[in-house]
This record gives sequence, C-alpha cells and structure tokens, in this order.
Amino acid sequence: MGTGTRRMTVAQAVVEYLSKQYTVDSVGGVDFRERLIPGMFGIFGHGNVAGVGQALKQYQAADPRIMPYYQGRNEQAQAHQAVGYARHTRRRQTFAISTSIGPGSSNLLTGAALATTNRLPVLLLPSDTFATRAADPVLQQLEQPYAYDLTVNDAFRPLSKFFDRVTRPEQLFSAFHHGLRVLTDPAETGAVTISLPQDVQAEAFDVPEEFLAEREWRIRRPEADDDDIRRAAEAIRAAKHPLIIAGGGVLYAYANEELAKFAELTGIPVGNTQAGVGVLPWDHQFSLGAIGSTGTTAANALAAEADLIIGIGTRYEDFTTASRTAFQNPDLKFININVAPIDAYKHGTSLPIVADARKALVKLNQALGGYRVGADLEQKIAAEKQRWDATVDEAFDTRFSPLPAQNEIIGATNRAMDASDVVICAAGSLPGDLHKMWRVRDPFGYHVEYAYSCMGYEIPGGLGVKRAALAEAAKGGTQRDVVVMVGDGSYLMMHTELVTAVAERIKLIVVLIQNHGYASIGSLSESLGSQRFGTQYRVLDEEHHSFDEGETLPVDLALNAESLGVKVIRIEPGEKAIAELEQAIRDAKAAPERGGPIVIHVESDPLLDAPSSESWWDVPVSAVSELESTQQAYQTYTGHKNRQRKLLG
Repeated sequence: MGTGTRRMTVAQAVVEYLSKQYTVDSVGGVDFRERLIPGMFGIFGHGNVAGVGQALKQYQAADPRIMPYYQGRNEQAQAHQAVGYARHTRRRQTFAISTSIGPGSSNLLTGAALATTNRLPVLLLPSDTFATRAADPVLQQLEQPYAYDLTVNDAFRPLSKFFDRVTRPEQLFSAFHHGLRVLTDPAETGAVTISLPQDVQAEAFDVPEEFLAEREWRIRRPEADDDDIRRAAEAIRAAKHPLIIAGGGVLYAYANEELAKFAELTGIPVGNTQAGVGVLPWDHQFSLGAIGSTGTTAANALAAEADLIIGIGTRYEDFTTASRTAFQNPDLKFININVAPIDAYKHGTSLPIVADARKALVKLNQALGGYRVGADLEQKIAAEKQRWDATVDEAFDTRFSPLPAQNEIIGATNRAMDASDVVICAAGSLPGDLHKMWRVRDPFGYHVEYAYSCMGYEIPGGLGVKRAALAEAAKGGTQRDVVVMVGDGSYLMMHTELVTAVAERIKLIVVLIQNHGYASIGSLSESLGSQRFGTQYRVLDEEHHSFDEGETLPVDLALNAESLGVKVIRIEPGEKAIAELEQAIRDAKAAPERGGPIVIHVESDPLLDAPSSESWWDVPVSAVSELESTQQAYQTYTGHKNRQRKLLG
C-alpha cells in the first residue's frame, strides 16, 4: 500500500474512493466479492456540475470502467433505481447518486425514506450550499433566521440511517468510512447520506494513497446464541399450532433452502410477508402463501389458531399482523429471529434471537432432530391450501367483458412469464392482489416495494432490477425478464424513467393497467363510508365542485408512452382481451434484449375486487358523521377493534 499523497479535488477523491470499495460475503461455503458501487447516477446543476460532474467526466475520459455514469430524469427515481438494484443483489451492491443543491437534493427525500424503511442500501450524495458562505445566500439556498447553518439537506437526518456533512476536505475520510460501514451492515443499512457543499467538492487537497486503495467490506452474518437456540427448540416442541412468518430477511440471508428443510423436517407451515414472497415456491407442501391483511385465507386461518409464531427476518408491518388481529390464541408466544435487534424484539417477544436467518435455521434444524407437528395440523394445512388454490383458480379464470378484472390480468401475466422472471410493483390495489395471488416459483421472482408503498416506484425500481438482472446474466447467471405491473395512478406519478430505458435500449416490460382513477383507495374509501371520494379521474363538475361524476378524462397513456420513444402494444376491450394480453407479454419477452422498453396497455374494471383475505386493516373511521354510509362503516370498524390485541408477545 502506498504511503504518499495525491493532489485531487474532494469530488475526484470521492469518485475514485467509491470505485475501489468491494463487498465480500460467504454463504454456505460460496464466496462472493463484487464492487459495492458499480456506478453513479447524477443530474447536474450549479451545485455539483463543477465538482462531482467534473470528476466523473475526468474518469470517463481516462477509463469509463472506473466509475460508470448513468443518467436519470428525476432524482427520486434514481434513488428508486438504486433500491431496485440493491434488492435484486441481496444488499451486496447499490448505486451512488449525486444531486445539485436545493430542489435537486430535496427530490431525493422520498427515495431516502423508501430505502431506510425497506432496510435497503443506497448512497446519497446531495450537494449543499457554500461551506465558506462566500456567496450568501446562493441560488436555491434555504434560509432560516433561527438557525443559519440549517440547509435543505438537514431534512435527510430523520430519513437516513447515516448522515454527515463534509465541510472540510479532511472530513472526507471519516464520513465515508462510517457511511460505508452502515451501508454494508445488514442490521443498520438504509439510506446513507453524505452532504457535499458545492465549494468543498471543487477544493483541492492532498489525499493519502491509503484512502484510495482497495477496501473490502465483509457482510456481517452473526451466529445465533446456543442458549437461545435451546430455548427456541423447547418452545417449538411444546407448541401445538406453531406457524412461521418469513420475511425479506430470509432472502437477504440466502436462507430459503434452509427454511424449506426446516418446514419439511418439522411440518411447521410457512406464511410470508410482502418482502418474503419467494422464500418457498407457491406450491410447496408447507407454503401457506401471504399472511395478514393481504394474505391468503390459508395463512390467516392457521394464524388465528397459532400458539407460537416463529418470525424469521420480518419487521412485522401492520399488514403482516392484520393490525394485531391476525392472532387470536390467548396463549400466543413469539420467537423472533432477526439480524436487526429492533425487529427481533418487536411485540414483546418472549424469545428474541439476534442472528443471521440462515445460521439460526441451521442450528434449529440440528436442535429439533426427530420433532414433527401433529397429523391434525398437517391435514389442516393441506385442506386450507386446497381451498385457497381453488379460490385463486376461479379468480384467474372467471372472464368479465368488455373490461376484465384485475384478477384476470394478474393471472394472464403470471402464466405468460417464465419461472425466473421478476414481477415489480409498489402501490395501489395491485400489491395486495399480487401478494395473495401471485404464484411465485423463484426466490428472485417477486419484487413488490411495500414497506413505503411509494406510488411511482414501479418503473424506476423495475429498471434498477433489470440493470441487476443484466449484470447477473453477463456473469453467466440466470436470464431474467423484468415485468412491471403498474396502474394509471402510479404511472402518472413517475413514468419518465422510461426515457432512461429508451436511451440505454433496456428491455423493460411494463403492463400498464388503465382504470381511470385510484382503484385501491377508491375501494378503501367505499369500505370506510367515504363513497370513493376524490379517487376517480373525471372532469370537474363546477356546479358541485366535484370530480366524482364528470366525464372520464380523455387521457391516452399509451400515446403518452409512444411519445417517449417506447414500443406500445394496445389491448382492446372485449372477450379476447386476456388472451391477447397473455400473447402480448410472450411477444414482449421474445423481443430483442437491447430493443428498449415495451408498454402493454390494458383497461380494467376497478369495481371487480380480488378474493377476500378474511382479514382486516386498521384505518380509522369517523366516529361521528351525517353520512349513513360512514355510520355503517363505523359500526363495522368497532367490531374489528374489539378483536385487536394491545400487545402480541
């Protein structure tokens, strides 16, 4: 390792430093070493064009492999791309994002919150106003008379798992060392934000060669304590109706095979969260599918009777627990296995195990040798699975005309995709319907961002997943098509990254479902007695100042996509719509890999619901109302509240 120094700007040092960082991991004897930051996104303004922008251009001229640069059309969308990439690479890799000051930085805030909520790494490098205050106030500077050192970037503090501001070049070393420590920590990861004042970016200083040398970041995979495993095994042996809730932590730990072994040896059934879809194939003998508010009736029936919940890698979102109504056994106990203490200790669990999911399952499989649940539980698992599978078959196969139900569209998409392909979604009614009905066959086959459920995530998040899939295939891995399912509401929020896919000729398949409004909130509004208020895309009725009864907006989203340079396939309403949709997806899959994005436009009837989960989600209803619909909804609400447990553990 060199002991000298090099004269560089702060931005140049940042770019070269990031190009030398490697993730190192070992799972089941298989070693992994890959660049932590394979590229950088950036939209340039006066805050970063002469700093990070200059540095990226300089390294591109020397060797574009040092730090590949990628364009984007919105800073938030760039963060979503990084998150999609990080999820598909199982948190081993992510992108860095450079923004200008002011709105360029604040556009990242939603992306930061989404990354942190989902426990997914993303490196944010928002520019900041002059550290020297030589130009004061600079264009786009936020001024607060009570705290003149406050900038827009301070808004990142509560949204990030790590925040620092480099106001002097020498601070670069500690800021990035601690930032990347958090970025690669499975228990602490999320948005890492390092604020870079625009003048500091361009300032020159002597950079030690040690800072620019290659560095490896080994992913921590802590072992489970032997005494915790012993007590967990005792609790499992004593339980009559145990149930596993598997979350995304199972996938990040590459523990799905060990989980399958655990279920097959013990007969304990498995329900999965949104992030945990893919831990077992949908038709596995002990897979009950989704659990909770958007779950299957099979998983929810077993949850209601469970006397022991074994949570593995789950953060217990309120959808997972059906707002604390899913579990009705008064003697219920919890074992929570999680690498993050905050999740291991949730709901007052009697036995938190802070450990890597795979390593904990290996020990549990050894400790439970010879144990198996009773035959009555196995019979109930089979019966409930059969009941739910028949329900989904009916939902997929029932035909409505001229507009199909969303159930039919999901079924057609599922059938047309290969087992290794990835479905992407995030917000609206689609995530819940996908969670309960999507028949996943591959651990990487399902990517629904539901911790933050961010409208607009779908297309940029899908593009990030596709980037990761292309990199996977380039190394000799599995070939995967990526299919985004998005409603018109989310499409209108953030569709501009389609232009990014056009520019890079990336084949991203988008199934765009047009239902002329917010179907999810419309249905929820109706159930809460608010009569779908404000959820339809209609021309304003000026007399009543209402958007509920006017003419449907003459918006042509297929034409919009075409105007961006995207190939579009229109599915016309009618009896053949579902067959044509299924063929359109197959045709899109057969298109050249570097042929650019393809949007498949299909209309649906928003009033045709998915099968019931026989579950509940707590959304408060007005306690006093002059609307009869709200009064009736409140009576239903109080009935559910009476079943809600104050504590679960």
